[in-house]
Amino acid sequence: MKQTRTTEMLVGVFVAAGIAALFVLAMQVSNLSSFQENGTYTLTARFDNIGGLKVRSPVKASGVVVGRVSSVDFDNERQDAVVTLRINERYNRFSDDTSASIYTAGLLGEQYISLESGGSEEYLADGSEIDEGLTQSAVILEKLIGKLVMDKASGN
Repeated sequence: MKQTRTTEMLVGVFVAAGIAALFVLAMQVSNLSSFQENGTYTLTARFDNIGGLKVRSPVKASGVVVGRVSSVDFDNERQDAVVTLRINERYNRFSDDTSASIYTAGLLGEQYISLESGGSEEYLADGSEIDEGLTQSAVILEKLIGKLVMDKASGN
């Protein structure tokens, strides 16, 4: 009888450790602990199509996470998406001709915004908007496949 109780206790400890490990893994995947909101400044960018970009998606420069997407909204007047970025204040040297593009990490990975600084001597400040001519929308895989199929069907 004592051996059965010990076995049950060990199974319980093992299950509890498994649940704790799953919780830690979920926190790592969701990136909730990797970026604090304090010490940031805000930039906005407009895109024709943001694809699957979500709030808390990373903002990267040269592959380094420099911020997060804080909100995604639709401008009913201009009929485009307005994305608000919260950039860590350590990275305050983006020139005012910085471009913003939406990329996908891998073939089916998460979408993120990539910032590429230009050559201007002036810098983006808190509340600045990235010039609309310097933003590149997400590439929609379905549109590319549809275009390829239509081109093949028409004989081009």
